[in-house]
Amino acid sequence: MLFNSIEFLLFFPAVLLIYWLIPGKARMYWLLVTSYVFYMGWNPQYALLLLFSTGVTWISGLLIGWSRKRAEQRAETGKKPGNLTRLWVALSLVLNLGILFFFKYFDFAVDNLNALLAATGREAVKPAFDVLLPVGISFYIFQALSYTMDVYRGDVRVEKNFFKYAVFVSFFPQLVAGPIERSSHLLPQFDEPKPFSLDRVRDGLLMMLWGFFQKLVIADRAAIAVNEVFNACEYYSGFTVALAAVLFAVQIYGDFAGYSCIAIGAGQVMGFDLMKNFNQPYFATSVADFWRRWHISLSTWFRDYLYIPLGGNRKGTARKYVNQLIVMLVSGLWHGAAWTYIIWGGLNGVMQVAGGMTAKARKTVRAKLGVKENTLSTRLAKMLVTFVLIDLTWIFFRANTVSDAFYILGSLFRGWDLSVLTDGSLLRLGLDMTEWVVLGVGVAVLLAVGVMKESGMQIRQWLSGQQLWFRWVMYLAAIFAVLLLGIYGPGYDASAFIYFQF
Repeated sequence: MLFNSIEFLLFFPAVLLIYWLIPGKARMYWLLVTSYVFYMGWNPQYALLLLFSTGVTWISGLLIGWSRKRAEQRAETGKKPGNLTRLWVALSLVLNLGILFFFKYFDFAVDNLNALLAATGREAVKPAFDVLLPVGISFYIFQALSYTMDVYRGDVRVEKNFFKYAVFVSFFPQLVAGPIERSSHLLPQFDEPKPFSLDRVRDGLLMMLWGFFQKLVIADRAAIAVNEVFNACEYYSGFTVALAAVLFAVQIYGDFAGYSCIAIGAGQVMGFDLMKNFNQPYFATSVADFWRRWHISLSTWFRDYLYIPLGGNRKGTARKYVNQLIVMLVSGLWHGAAWTYIIWGGLNGVMQVAGGMTAKARKTVRAKLGVKENTLSTRLAKMLVTFVLIDLTWIFFRANTVSDAFYILGSLFRGWDLSVLTDGSLLRLGLDMTEWVVLGVGVAVLLAVGVMKESGMQIRQWLSGQQLWFRWVMYLAAIFAVLLLGIYGPGYDASAFIYFQF
């Protein structure tokens, strides 16, 4: 069930109505049922995978707690502790990552194996079955695994209520594309009373509305031109390719940040606080800064459960750079079972390492040139350079194949002819003049909101302080903007969010 579908527009109010009518203790079970109904809207059978991952990590938490308590009791009596906690953590990791590998990476592994066999003149492997990627599997498995590791570290207590833990893993607003919540943050919220709050409902609905605007008005409109160029890249070059690359940066941000806003807003309507997932990433002044602002729940997940266990920056500069590369390569593979994603992740890792290695030298050069570090012009220059670097890597993320990505990169440096701005060429990318104007205005609104947020302005708080008539004018203007300007597809064939495929 997509957030931007008619089904969800019927599903969510119905969930809310019953949620607010039933007693507080029963709401957890209602959320569990509705979360599974929400997920089963794609493929009912894959709900079993969700349940299996939930059961494995919940049982592993119980076994870790039991093993730790047993080891303490044996130590008190002078016996050898015999702590088995690492075994249960390892078992949880193997089972969950095994599921992830089979459904997400099995075909990729077979394809690469067959390529290797073909190069050596051997017969290709022919699997006896096809594997369909379950929606959101990377997200809920990572969320479930974080609980296992948090229990092992002693950061959270063992959750003995299976139903409460199950709703933590399956909570429908953030189930299929995040934010990837931590058990220490979300799990306790199911014990807290959730009295109806008109202010929370209003703020949550406004957050959802902003998410719909980013998705339907901006991202899905930009996608039309982006798909035209990237799916037929051999016919385009120069300015058109550069424009498509920039529009993809707009598309993926509007698509994923839009989803996150809808998810966070839906949670807020029901009284839950989900973690912030974006912080104006295109205002970043370095690639490392970008990754502190983009998909924050995943970046911090890799930091806490991969980068730091690898040694982080505690084992010397060289080891730190190696760890950064490993994390970004794994991040690329997490995003998709294709070499395009691995190269994308590797490029981001290389640029972070290069940025760290040259930081002092660049600072020295700027000082000798008399560049003032804390000026708006310097910040804008850094932002522009960072955006260009990030946008170049986005080409690999979006390209259908590695060869297409390199072809598009080459196309950036040939065939530049600005006459495409006046000869009607851009109108053959699927958008007429009116659509281009709407897209331009939408991007301008997105940029303006980003500037206000970056300056520390709390827009919803500011809006709530205005006169009632002004607030409703703004509310209705936003609603009509989404309804009238949104891209809904033929026959209202709702467009899936990009990150659903991960």
